[in-house]
Amino acid sequence: MFGIPGKQAVTMTAKAAEQIARLMDQGGHAGLRIGVKKGGCAGMEYTMEYVDQPDTNDEVVEQDGARIMIAPMAQMFLFGTEIDYEVSLLESGFKFRNPNVVDACGCGESIKFDEGLTPQA
Repeated sequence: MFGIPGKQAVTMTAKAAEQIARLMDQGGHAGLRIGVKKGGCAGMEYTMEYVDQPDTNDEVVEQDGARIMIAPMAQMFLFGTEIDYEVSLLESGFKFRNPNVVDACGCGESIKFDEGLTPQA
């Protein structure tokens, strides 16, 4: 929907693709749908959910056995994002390196986009 011919909407590191493929295999799912919603102290939060069937308007990104579906309303917010999977002594999880984010809360759970991208209520 918001793509550039020959360029994927989002990319995954090898670790992220491996983890997503593992989650798909364990649950028998078709992939993970990523999106954004209003919430958190910075204004927006990422969402992730298992998907058994992509919606017709989802942007589908496949890499190394992993499949991500980008919800239609999130495509403009996520374009150019790199998804990584990091493991540390205290936590593990997906990390989004999103060039569209202008600010984030201290805990890193919520984000703020440029006013031109943020939907108005």
